[in-house]
Amino acid sequence: MAKQVMLKFTDVARDMPEKRPPNLRRTDFDEIYAEYADRKAAEQSSRCSQCGVPYCQTHCPLHNNIPDWLRLTAEGRLEEAYEISQATNTFPEICGRICPQDRLCEGNCVIEQSGHGTVTIGSIEKYITDTAWEKGWVKAPAPREERQESVGIIGAGPGGLAAADMLRRAGVQVTIYDRYDRAGGLLTYGIPGFKLEKDVVERRNAQLVEGGVTFELNCDVGTDISFGAIRGKHDAVIIATGVYKTREIEAPGVGGFGVERAIDFLTASNRKSFGDTVEEFENGRLNAAGKKVVVIGGGDTAMDCVRTSIRQGAESVKCLYRRDRANMPGSQREVQNAEEEGVIFEWLSAPKGFVGDPVTGVMVQKMRLGAPDVTGRQAPEVIEGADYVEDADLVIMALGFEPEDLPTLWDEPDLPVNRWGTIKADYVTGATALEGVYAVGDIVRGASLVVWAIKDGRDCAEAILNDFNGVQRIAAE
Repeated sequence: MAKQVMLKFTDVARDMPEKRPPNLRRTDFDEIYAEYADRKAAEQSSRCSQCGVPYCQTHCPLHNNIPDWLRLTAEGRLEEAYEISQATNTFPEICGRICPQDRLCEGNCVIEQSGHGTVTIGSIEKYITDTAWEKGWVKAPAPREERQESVGIIGAGPGGLAAADMLRRAGVQVTIYDRYDRAGGLLTYGIPGFKLEKDVVERRNAQLVEGGVTFELNCDVGTDISFGAIRGKHDAVIIATGVYKTREIEAPGVGGFGVERAIDFLTASNRKSFGDTVEEFENGRLNAAGKKVVVIGGGDTAMDCVRTSIRQGAESVKCLYRRDRANMPGSQREVQNAEEEGVIFEWLSAPKGFVGDPVTGVMVQKMRLGAPDVTGRQAPEVIEGADYVEDADLVIMALGFEPEDLPTLWDEPDLPVNRWGTIKADYVTGATALEGVYAVGDIVRGASLVVWAIKDGRDCAEAILNDFNGVQRIAAE
């Protein structure tokens, strides 16, 4: 209970300084919190059993050497812990904040499995790298010698940034092209600031600029520059665009005022946090303040929307999901956080249509879970006659993302895509059937986790360096 209180207090003290006790100056608070963080990091790290089979490591997509940096943290050897942490992860402080550890490392901790509560790996990872930034241990790319080869990266999200970092450290000339005015992709505009502070992303972008990476922002490939022109300028090209096309439903009232896309809602909120003027926020369209909000979806994006709505001062926030809690794809930790903040979940509920323009309600149809499909997952079935209308002033559709039609947008019909629109690429190297063209992250996997995009970017960078160096890869039998 004490830990919960402390975490909530630190959130209030950091985000709302006017609510900080008057006798506690900012410097005092920072010092007290730092001591608390030091103590908790050492305490939690020392709980690691250093087991012979580190399931935390094997269930991390990056296979981070978690047991070793936990041991070093427990011993107070933080700089060494940081060196081991960053050896396999380009952005450990970001993963420490936003990875679904309950599904990955922490969820597979042997102490958690034995019923004694997991080691808080994500918080320690964040703590180690935040300390490294404060101490000046984090260094910009500084290659020993420059290379002549250049790589163009389309997309400034985590996959593209991770690849850029590794390539630049090897001396390769790197240019990143991105359609937005700030680098970071969903790290910047998709994930709320209460989960990932924007200065954390911006300092990584600044570090890459300091290290010699060139950013071409506000650059829409296919409009401002052709894909062919980018290929002509570079020895290799990495496509790291992510997937931004919102998955839609066909129902009466879709497209009406107040029935909005999750990406638009989150982008508006994040732009406001940067101090931008956002017309759709100012006129109330993408502002949850004082409204009855209904979010439709069960993934992490839906959780970002409900928790953002709470922070914007919504009158009420409900989340509709067509399956039950056990079958929800998003992080259970996020669901718990949302419930603690006042979000109401309506399980086994799906939208049938929307009332009014501007919207005044959602037509909801109740569901039940039917027989399992070939994967073992139960498919939702409609319960006839159990429909009702849920009052709503703002409906946010968080049904997932799909790839854009890149071969058409980029006038590149030979770009290989599958029937879902994602790019066909080698899952290890990222190589496509087009000579010198690679693809990484969500544009290959479909909507996935930031940590997987980082892994793909790093693996692809290694493969490109091997190609430049003439190293042949032996395919596994």
